[in-house]
Amino acid sequence: MTRVGWWHCLAGASGDMCLGAIVDAGVPLDTIQAAIDAVGVEPVQLLRESVTRQGVTATRIDVRTQTSSVIRTWGNIRSLLEAAPLPEPTRKLALDVFARLARAEAAAHRTEPDQVRFHEVGALDAIADVVGTAAGLHALGVETVTASPIALGYGMSRGEHGLLPVPGPAVLALLEEVDAPVYSGGVAAELCTPTGAALLAATVTEWGPLPALRIEAVGNGAGSRDLDELPNVLRLVVGTAVETGGDATVGHPGEIAIVIEANVDDLDPRIWPSVLSRLLDAGADDAWLTPIVMKKGRPAHTLSVLCSDQAAEEVRRIIFTETSTIGLRERRVGKRALDRAVTTVQVDGVAIRVKTAVLDGRVVNAIPEYDDVAAAAAQLGRPVKAVLAAATAAAHDAGLAAGAPGL
Repeated sequence: MTRVGWWHCLAGASGDMCLGAIVDAGVPLDTIQAAIDAVGVEPVQLLRESVTRQGVTATRIDVRTQTSSVIRTWGNIRSLLEAAPLPEPTRKLALDVFARLARAEAAAHRTEPDQVRFHEVGALDAIADVVGTAAGLHALGVETVTASPIALGYGMSRGEHGLLPVPGPAVLALLEEVDAPVYSGGVAAELCTPTGAALLAATVTEWGPLPALRIEAVGNGAGSRDLDELPNVLRLVVGTAVETGGDATVGHPGEIAIVIEANVDDLDPRIWPSVLSRLLDAGADDAWLTPIVMKKGRPAHTLSVLCSDQAAEEVRRIIFTETSTIGLRERRVGKRALDRAVTTVQVDGVAIRVKTAVLDGRVVNAIPEYDDVAAAAAQLGRPVKAVLAAATAAAHDAGLAAGAPGL
């Protein structure tokens, strides 16, 4: 059975967070230390500490290094790794991570990868983080690595060359190269470092929610800061892949979406249809109202909107400007959607679109678009229910009935 590791990147990722998660998952610190010592650089010491980040207990790894005047380029680090007495899987992954870092830094500074000096990532720190993480994953026996979408943060951070935008250019280049799904995370700080991005880019083969597995170990790696907005923790879940039937197998990624909600008790109800329409036009996947009773027995509605990260900012703007609410609540949810297609059928010469949904290559739903049905009924002078029945029959005759092969 395949041994799977899943990174939960709700607070981004960094090299020391990866180390902390691996040690917290059960890899002895001595194993990590031995791999780093094998590289043959100046002394590097790893210190382990148990910390709490917004109520979540995690392991913090402090990488202690000496001041060094050695300037290390990618070429120099490559030579060290190639000569070091490391297990081949550890060496191969470490070389891959540093090659990705060199390409990203070279692109950012418009130079050649072999000439990149690892100043921004800190050469000794980076060697410890990269080699230690590679050795830890090898010790855990992880064969396949998956990960959630990555929170990157936003704003500005200070580097060797002064203020830099967050996310930094190297982080974006590293994650763009592997088509990784990212989002800001709503935190004005650097959540994902270049080393963290490179480690994810080199190890992850699928992006999405926690895959189907039997959990065998869980590790929480702490970041250096205790953030107010969320637990600054990178989580590693390790287990054995299991088949669940249907299309829900390990490595089959779903989507991560946001549900944005507000309770509203003082809006003229005649406005709600236009609000819902505006939200859908802005890219929301769905928007709905739930009747509720609020304090003092006031009748009210909960407005709920399901949307992607890309549409979230516009959704928030519409809710604040089009309704009377002054606050929102948000939560992340997993989302799975069937493959869909739209085809057209004819009812008495009038075209009506039909939306089909496909599971395992077979049609499970074929629904005529109601707006098209209503327009056709008006044009033909027939009852809507009669045109709907005719469109459904036409879809069946066209081979779109449940159980038919997908288009």
